[in-house]
Amino acid sequence: MTKQPDHRHDRHGAHHDHDQHHDHGSELTEMQLRVRALETILTEKGYVDQAALDAIVDAYETKIGPHIGQRVVARAWADPAFRKALLADGTAAIAGLGLVSRIGDHLVAVENAPGLHNMVVCTLCSCYPWEVLGLPPVWYKSAPYRARAVKDPRGVLAEFGVTLPADTRIRVWDSTAETRFLVLPLQPAGTEGWSEERLAQLVTRDAMIGTGLPKRPHEAAS
Repeated sequence: MTKQPDHRHDRHGAHHDHDQHHDHGSELTEMQLRVRALETILTEKGYVDQAALDAIVDAYETKIGPHIGQRVVARAWADPAFRKALLADGTAAIAGLGLVSRIGDHLVAVENAPGLHNMVVCTLCSCYPWEVLGLPPVWYKSAPYRARAVKDPRGVLAEFGVTLPADTRIRVWDSTAETRFLVLPLQPAGTEGWSEERLAQLVTRDAMIGTGLPKRPHEAAS
């Protein structure tokens, strides 16, 4: 399985003439063009309110997303009391920070440890903690990832560039509509005493899914 790049739907100018969608200089994919055309039809017929749709997309792209998860992980690394609360009840702990208004029905934080690596998948569809990780990547929703993450997690991780020691146990968590998971990765060595802002720079979205690792200390801004 090859990791696919993320594609955001370009929603500007949704009411442009249909022929303009096919200009040779367009950077939109065929799927994005179809989504734009469907959106235009639905809004013109009054089935969807354009302003409401814009507000929803803006919320997930700017107000909530991976930066929320990054702050949560950084706080857990820096604050043992918060880390304990997060592992006990992820929903309550994150809501207590006032970062988002709602965290699904039940968010569970699972902690990586020496000899243990956690990984998240949704085998039935694409259940995902949108509120803390933003829009799900394309590969997370793909059938190959959903199937192979359970059957061959070590092989899938290797394709993401994550090679773990042979004696490291990999635990795969299956998200559902009621329960979502957030991986709390191991804090990189040498970052003890860092501020939460600086620690957050090391947290990647994939590390919070379990398909990646945090950045190395030298990759953080001074």
